Amino acid sequence: MIRISRGKEALLLGAIMAIAGCTTTSTDSAAVSRRMSLAPTPIVIAHRGASGYRPEHTLAAYSTAALQGADYIELDLVSTRDGHLIARHDNLLNLSTDVANRPEFADRKVEKIVDGRRLIGWFSEDFTLEEIRQLRAIERVPDLRPRNALHDGVYSIALLSEAIAVIQSLETMLGRDIGLYIELKHPTHFETAGLAMEQTLVNELTRFGYSRAGDSIFLQSFEIASLRRLDALTELRLVQLLGSSGAPYDVTAASGDGTFIAMATSEGLREIADYADGVGPDKDLLIPLDAAGRLSVSAATRFVERAHAAGLVVHPYTFRAENAFLPSNYRSSRSETEFGAAAGEISAFLALGIDGFFTDHSAIGVAARDEFAAAR
Repeated sequence: MIRISRGKEALLLGAIMAIAGCTTTSTDSAAVSRRMSLAPTPIVIAHRGASGYRPEHTLAAYSTAALQGADYIELDLVSTRDGHLIARHDNLLNLSTDVANRPEFADRKVEKIVDGRRLIGWFSEDFTLEEIRQLRAIERVPDLRPRNALHDGVYSIALLSEAIAVIQSLETMLGRDIGLYIELKHPTHFETAGLAMEQTLVNELTRFGYSRAGDSIFLQSFEIASLRRLDALTELRLVQLLGSSGAPYDVTAASGDGTFIAMATSEGLREIADYADGVGPDKDLLIPLDAAGRLSVSAATRFVERAHAAGLVVHPYTFRAENAFLPSNYRSSRSETEFGAAAGEISAFLALGIDGFFTDHSAIGVAARDEFAAAR
């Protein structure tokens, strides 16, 4: 296993900063004028960074996405025990870090209920930032992405501030705007643990110069209450995520009866528009697959039309290139790891009038978006 020491990784990161003429620790960036992305619409959102090419939520995944032309880079955030926001999709750390192989943390393995699900493992809220610094990222789905797994143990776990600093440095290096697309994970769970994240996030974003409605940033959540708290704290644009089944966990925890399907109706979308600027729907809400797993544009719903009528932008998730994730009629072979016709699937959704989309493979997403725009 290849390992880069913390010191060497810092040198590499420092080199990026030196080229860009800035540092990771400066608070002067709050004075930098942020602007809306100048990239042609629809926007390409790098899902967890370029997670199809590097382990998710690493500085390498974010940098790769920027170099491949992504307009926005998604950062998922969870909290440490001492209240620091770190870039992980899950608070269950063994899914994407090497914590399970760290004997010094063997006694931290516990069972918890998170968002109504019983989970066993190691959780971010049980670790201080200093302890998180000892962990290294690993590939979440090594069987499907064996090339990514070659990078297991190379990259450390990034703080929100470190991720923003690298992205802003890449903006300078590349001479273009690169937006942020941030999700607070499990907000009810963390609030119950005394680690509410909304104010911490807003404070950190303000420090880096993101505070106005026109700034190149979106904040997203599956939970309504978290978005409403953010709406009271900031002018930044908010996006309500929608699953194809189930309900927001904060609604479930409060014994409410709202569902994502109800929120996807015209009435539900108008209610969302009271506190948010857009929706991030599961792509099945736009074009459901048939019984054989095939995608047909003729099966498209009127979701995009209804959302636009409510004044909301639409950014569906998630487009991936491997056959394992593609509709059956877009696969190239029976091999789950080989790439299929991902660009074709993206084009089918672009034809519906979406305003952007999440993809693990930003290079393919950018090419598909640009080809579609040129054809139009």
